[in-house]
Amino acid sequence: MNTFSTTVDTSLYEGKRIQGNKNTSMMVCKLKMLPCGSLLLMLCVARLISTSSALPFEQRGFWDFAMDNMDNMDSMDSGGMTTMMRDEEEGSGVEEIPPHHIPMCPFGCQCRLRVVQCSDLGLTEVPKNIPLDTKFLDLQNNRIPELKENDFKGLTHLYGLSLRNNIISKVHPRTFAPLKNMQKLYFSKNLLTTVPQNLPASLVEIRIHENRIRKVAAGAFAGLGNMNCIEMGANPIQNSGFEPGAFKGLKLNYLRISESKLTGVPKDLPESLNELHLDHNQIQAVELEDLSRYKNLYRLGLGYNHIRNIENGSLSFLPSLRELHLDNNRLTRVPSGLPDMKYLQVVYLHSNAIDQVGVDDFCPRGFGMKRTFYNGISLFSNPVNYWEVQPATFRCVGNRLGIQFGNYKK
Repeated sequence: MNTFSTTVDTSLYEGKRIQGNKNTSMMVCKLKMLPCGSLLLMLCVARLISTSSALPFEQRGFWDFAMDNMDNMDSMDSGGMTTMMRDEEEGSGVEEIPPHHIPMCPFGCQCRLRVVQCSDLGLTEVPKNIPLDTKFLDLQNNRIPELKENDFKGLTHLYGLSLRNNIISKVHPRTFAPLKNMQKLYFSKNLLTTVPQNLPASLVEIRIHENRIRKVAAGAFAGLGNMNCIEMGANPIQNSGFEPGAFKGLKLNYLRISESKLTGVPKDLPESLNELHLDHNQIQAVELEDLSRYKNLYRLGLGYNHIRNIENGSLSFLPSLRELHLDNNRLTRVPSGLPDMKYLQVVYLHSNAIDQVGVDDFCPRGFGMKRTFYNGISLFSNPVNYWEVQPATFRCVGNRLGIQFGNYKK
């Protein structure tokens, strides 16, 4: 046996003697006959087997760690405990991160980009937990019967509110008090009998059509200096339902009171109006003073009424008018005064009883007196024979295709 084998035999024998293990001794005896490389590999394996005493991994719960901590605390001396208590009083060196605030969203609603959509849910009241940074709140198509005092508490950032198509008949006087920045209120298709009180001063647009409003009291819109648009059609309101001063202080651009029970043009509407729509009413005539206040009008809608006569000079108070809707009435001739309206571009006269059209009914005689040409003149569904109308009648029409005739049925 060479020197290397003798050394290995001696090492193995010493290992046998130290461990005192018979199995290891037998292994050593057998290893004497193996090559050197295999011998070293087996020695490493034997070393690992003999020295590894770790137990299998066991999942531990929270209370296991807590018990370990209690054991360690028991083994602490008084000095260590005192040091730990002092460190806790002084605070940890790691700054605590406060929990991130996640805004709530009412059950069943969708909240995204500061828009809260709670429509079509069958709600019977305004939901709770509406995020305070909400900009637009959609509550349309529900079954809400009333608005309470604190329904919108804290929603100071609200810009628009839709309550369309509910069954709201009662609104608390302080319902809208928190809504300091609201500009748009959609309240159509409900059961309101009056205009809600104490509307926000910031309001720019309100739509309250298709309710049951029969009266607009004096001061109903008081303090609404920013109001620009009121849509209140399809309410059963008559001329007498507007108390004097009902629109006082308003600087409206747009007002619609269509599909109501008006028999004449309402008095004392805001002088600032650019658009006035009184379609689908029961107006019988337009008298001389009816339009005298509305010098800023550029669109006037009087279609689908019972108008038989427009008094001479009535339209002269509207120097800026661009569109005039008089279709579906009972006129028998073209209203006088149209040639003097320098900016008039569109005239709807279809579906009346007009049986003749004069050569000067639309255009002035003098050249250059009209500032803009007509874009459209509708005369269809009238008993006038279009072949009897002189071509010069439409000399101030920009495009012949803008003239509509024919299709009259008796």
